[in-house]
Parts: sequence; C-alpha cells; structure tokens
Amino acid sequence: MTDITTVAVLGTGVLGSQIAFQTAYSGFAVTAYDISDDALAAARERFARLAATYRAEVPGAAEDGKADLALMRLTLTTDLSVAAQADLVIEAVPEVLDLKRDVYNKLGKLAPEKTIFATNSSTLLPSDMVEFTGRPDRFLALHFANRVWKFNTAEVMGTTHTDPAVFATVQEFATEIGMVPIAIHKEKAGYVLNSLLVPLLNAGMGLAAGGYASVEDIDKTWRIATGAPLGPLQILDVIGLTTPYNILTHSSTGDEKLATWLKETYIDQGKLGVATGEGFYKYA
Repeated sequence: MTDITTVAVLGTGVLGSQIAFQTAYSGFAVTAYDISDDALAAARERFARLAATYRAEVPGAAEDGKADLALMRLTLTTDLSVAAQADLVIEAVPEVLDLKRDVYNKLGKLAPEKTIFATNSSTLLPSDMVEFTGRPDRFLALHFANRVWKFNTAEVMGTTHTDPAVFATVQEFATEIGMVPIAIHKEKAGYVLNSLLVPLLNAGMGLAAGGYASVEDIDKTWRIATGAPLGPLQILDVIGLTTPYNILTHSSTGDEKLATWLKETYIDQGKLGVATGEGFYKYA
C-alpha cells in the first residue's frame, strides 16, 4: 500500500472525470477541480452518467452500492488551493502547453512539498513541463486510456529527475485503483498506447477529409479486416473531437490542414462526439 490517501484531479473533461470517478470508486477521497461553476455543473452530470455506467458494466457496482459511494467520495471545487492539498495531483487539463504552464506555476506555490504531481498529457512529454512544477523529483506522467473501468492501462513515465521511489509509488497507486501499470523506461511522445493509436486516428481522419471513402466505410474496413470492435472515427467520437483538434494544432506532429477540416466540419457545428450526441456519427 502507498501513503496516498487523498487525490486531486485537475480538469473534469471526458477523461479527467473518468480518472476522478475510478479513483473514488477504488476508495480514495477525491477532489475534482475545474475553472468555473459551469464546468463543475457539467462534471456533476458526467459523474452521474459514470455511476450509471458502472452499475451497468462493472461487476458488483450495482449490488454493493460502490458506484453510489464513489459519488459521495467526490468533492468538486473551483479553488485550486483546496485541490493542491492532496497527496497526489493528477493534471488532466487540455493539451495546450501554455495552459499547463499556468496551472503548474500556480499549483507549485500552493501544494506542500510531499505532494506528487502527475500529468495525464497524451502528447506532451513530462520534460516539457517539469520546469514549471517546482518539484522535478516528484513529477512524472500517469497516462490513462479512455473508458478506464474497461481499458485499464496506466502508463507511468518519468523524466531524468524523477525520484525512483516516486515512480514506484505511482505504479503502486495505479494498481490500487484497478489499473495495470505500464512502466515507460524513457520518455516517448505518445507513450506506448498513443504511439500506436494516433497514427491510426490521423489516417482515418485523412481518408475522410480527402473524400476517399465514407466515415462508415472507413470504420467498417478497420473492424472487418482486423477484428477490432471500433473503427478510428468511432474511437475519435468516444475520445471527443476537441482532444484530437488540440493535438493537431499544438503538437510537433500536428497537421494544420487536417485540424482546419475537423474544426470547420465538426467542432464549429457543435459536433464534438458521443458527449454532445453527435460527432462523426449521431447518438441517442
């Protein structure tokens, strides 16, 4: 067992809310932070939907009331100083370096020395952010896959400054919340998962944007030919289209033309994926 008892998650978007709920479901007291009351109102709706999903999909979640207990362990706040008091802070704000810099500059001044900082960034390296944290030995990346209760990998990646004991603690914490920790031995943009996944997603968008095949046929081809349960554009709808847009516009491997197509065709029309009822597909 680790010494971690309280956890804060910064950012209550699709994945941030999942990380917070899974951590609370596993018995930890969790503070979920976001920047506005409107964001927290949306987070409450996400947590309620997650509780329903866990009751339906996670063995035992309905019978023993664990999903409802998880909701009781969650505290929502717009006060970063409250979140900073946790033993572990998991940052899940949008993939924009300037935004992350601002968060860590504030967080580093508020949090006690014992607090471990972990970024869930899917494209930025921890070394891109380490100088902002004020605690290079207690900072690393902890990356989750979407639908954490089902696809339960947790990739752990440090920098050359990360204390090995902190690395080991975060691996153990991942196990405690039901994840399978994957140790990344040196920094790699995209870790293991996204190094494999992002080229697929970009290829799917490129085929759709270029008019080579319909959205449905692109996904159908991938599903039939590989046996995968979802095609690349279906996966993007689950992730939410703002995340790939941010990656396309702000990462070193971005694609401005593809980002513009995604923004004008989908995002500007309010088609952000499953969460909004429509993305590449329509949802009930």
